[in-house]
Amino acid sequence: MALPIIAGAAGATALAAYLNAKYHIAYDVANARGGLAPSQDAIDFLGDRVARKRVLTYHVFEDQVRKQPNQPFLIFEGKTWSYKDFFQAITRVGNWLVNDLGIGVGEVVAIDGGNSAEYLMLWFALDAVGATISFINWNLTGPGLIHCAKLCNTRYLITDADVKNNVEPCRTELEELGIKIQYYDPSFFASLSDTTPVSESRREGVTIESVRGLIYTSGTTGLPKGVVMTTGRELLVGHTTAKYLGLKPGDRMYTCMPLYHGAAHGLCTTPTIHAGSAIVLGRKFSHKTFWPEVATSGATHIQYVGELCRYLLNGPTNPYERKHKVQVAWGNGMRPDVWEPFRQRFNIPVINELYAATDGLGATFNRNAGPFTAHTIGLRGLLWNWKFSDQEVRVKMDVDTEDIMRDENGFAIRCEVNEPGQVLHRLTPEVLASTPGYYNNEAATLNRRISDVFEKGDLWFKSGDMMRQDKDGRVFFVDRLGDTFRWKSENVSTNEVADMIGDFPQIAETNAYGVLVPGYDGRAGAASIVMADGITESTFDFQGLARHARAVLPGYAVPLFLRVTPALEYTGTLKIQKGRLKSEGVDPDKVTGEDKIYWLPPNSDRYLPFTRKDWEAIKSKSVRLT
Repeated sequence: MALPIIAGAAGATALAAYLNAKYHIAYDVANARGGLAPSQDAIDFLGDRVARKRVLTYHVFEDQVRKQPNQPFLIFEGKTWSYKDFFQAITRVGNWLVNDLGIGVGEVVAIDGGNSAEYLMLWFALDAVGATISFINWNLTGPGLIHCAKLCNTRYLITDADVKNNVEPCRTELEELGIKIQYYDPSFFASLSDTTPVSESRREGVTIESVRGLIYTSGTTGLPKGVVMTTGRELLVGHTTAKYLGLKPGDRMYTCMPLYHGAAHGLCTTPTIHAGSAIVLGRKFSHKTFWPEVATSGATHIQYVGELCRYLLNGPTNPYERKHKVQVAWGNGMRPDVWEPFRQRFNIPVINELYAATDGLGATFNRNAGPFTAHTIGLRGLLWNWKFSDQEVRVKMDVDTEDIMRDENGFAIRCEVNEPGQVLHRLTPEVLASTPGYYNNEAATLNRRISDVFEKGDLWFKSGDMMRQDKDGRVFFVDRLGDTFRWKSENVSTNEVADMIGDFPQIAETNAYGVLVPGYDGRAGAASIVMADGITESTFDFQGLARHARAVLPGYAVPLFLRVTPALEYTGTLKIQKGRLKSEGVDPDKVTGEDKIYWLPPNSDRYLPFTRKDWEAIKSKSVRLT
């Protein structure tokens, strides 16, 4: 009787394997929640912290000090701090905040500075004394800096002396707002000596609904908005990310992303503390220091965002780039043309791509080690569709007006397979309570919500992002809604154009966007390009690029204009800036800097220099764009 039993077991195993492959069951079990609903483990964790009144990141840090005081917490520029060492530094800074500056419980305090050990000490010291932290982008100066300081209604702007040149030009305006500027540097923090434990009474009034921090949007579409981080949200993000990544005390995560931003904040720093592992901190991104810092520190994980991976791939060979212990690259925004070349060149087995936003709802994860899910942000299977398909949807959009398209009954139209659409998340009363909002900006908060989508009275959250899902359940990021544009009655994805144009061997970097042209509806395609090392305008193959673009893109998506530039513009978090390029367009009177404009005239086989005569011909309609 043994043989039939064995055969039956083998058949069941084969069937299970088939069903798993077809419906991605194992993947769904591990990943399908995608931020739409907390796991039971997360709920139990939060409940335990609330019951014990230990809901702050500071409390989690304190727990690690008790459990493993000598375990490394921070490695920065060759120096290592244990959890115990760093906790003592936090305590000294906390006493200075209370005794010298008079920081009150619940007071909002703005901090401004680059990545450093002192920045982390200040962050957690403010947490320890019960204050709320406003994380200012250290690149800001002028109106942007003043706006953020004014928005959070702070008494103090505590600032790293390294960014003094950004702050001092604003001193008069800040002081008129009643804001005091307090500089710090390593020697000052090292001089602090009061190690008296910070009283728990300063933290006992903090609840999971309390505002613990403000993280600002990038400001690419106007002045930055302060996104509210509640105690509960920060706690859950740290806990669940650490669990998802499987971080353990021996792990070390390298990041050179700015600590003022959500990526380094919630996807590296707080998960590291929850896991009791170590942060390897880079002061800022640099080709020269990235791989040496990663390799010599023994980092097991590296964090990426935006175009960092493309920078590394385009950079010169570094002797440390394969002499490391990295097993996982963790982040978001890795482009398809970079994905596999990055993995192969730098010998990193797993690329763990995620999609999330500081001011968004929901998240998707893709722990990728093979070709099937490469280039995707997630995978949806049978279980996910059963449980969450009525909570997260993709709907058709008019990309010109950025309005949701509606049917004859006035309701939204769901996207079909492979059809791009904006992602919406259903706002139930439970979800609404934890939905992120903008500090002191109720209008912007409400603008992210939309009602009467599929039935009267329903309420949904607008992600602002376009995605598509293929027949196999793979989810692809398409574009930010404001970046997609319409040309010849077709929607054009700037990400898709940039990926395809970026494949041309003589191009190092590409930024695709749409430009207004007199006499035409929609926007004509344009691409700003940086030539590869050693390539000049005289040696660039403009005919070859035109041939390549027409071969890999539909006709309506082929860029009609090229903007040749020495370098692309990026935000402090390595997001490509498009605002100035879109506003300047291709009008010769508006194009600034050293950039040169080329175009693809009708019936031409190559891109040619774009002159004022060509611009006038387009405006007079003696030349028609096709």
